[in-house]
Amino acid sequence: MDTFGAVAAAVSIVAGAIAAVAGFGIGSVLTPVLSLRFDVRLAIAIVSLPHVAGTLVRFILVRAHIDRRVLLGFGVGSAIGGLVGAALQAVVQSSVLAIVFGALLVFAGLGSLTGFARRMRFGDRNLALVGGALSGLLGGLVGNQGGIRAAALLGFDVDKEAFVATATAVALVVDGARIPVYLLTQGSDLAAQGPLIAVLAIGAIVGTLAGGWTLRRLPEPIFRRVLGVLLVLLGLYTLARAVS
Repeated sequence: MDTFGAVAAAVSIVAGAIAAVAGFGIGSVLTPVLSLRFDVRLAIAIVSLPHVAGTLVRFILVRAHIDRRVLLGFGVGSAIGGLVGAALQAVVQSSVLAIVFGALLVFAGLGSLTGFARRMRFGDRNLALVGGALSGLLGGLVGNQGGIRAAALLGFDVDKEAFVATATAVALVVDGARIPVYLLTQGSDLAAQGPLIAVLAIGAIVGTLAGGWTLRRLPEPIFRRVLGVLLVLLGLYTLARAVS
């Protein structure tokens, strides 16, 4: 393993731990690192495989806390939107889209930090379906679905365990929709990176197990602040890349 592979493996552990606490983070943290060596589309496709490995382990750990009402509406919409976004990613390249994406993440993060997000609740299942579809589409186009998904889920009245569990279940549904697209369009390139993908998957799983221990001990108010900070940082990073 070269230096880049070792660094990426270490980052995958950190990313898995963050995702176990916040419900997102593997793609958000790993994709920029892999983009240093690979084309952005290939980096996104490579990350999708360790992402599904870490997410599956997280799902096993938190599945008892899933909010099925939110999952049925939001999850289906997010999967459909994510599939369309992944398919359109090759033909839609827009810095304006990335700016909108980053601004939404910053807004949602500040809402979580200030408590504003807790006063905005979505209870209607049809609205959940629309919200899931829009967040999935935008995330699929930009290549970062976890952050926008978490931002949208802030609008539902769920505690930290249900938040992470439901976000995790939705992520699995979305992975099931988008990974076949990546395999179909970039299968040979992914096969060539098999050893790296395996190392990153192991790292994501190790981080997920460590982060799960942290989540169980994290008070609800602190969880909301941590989530808010992560969304703001991700949003600012997205804005910086879009305008650079």
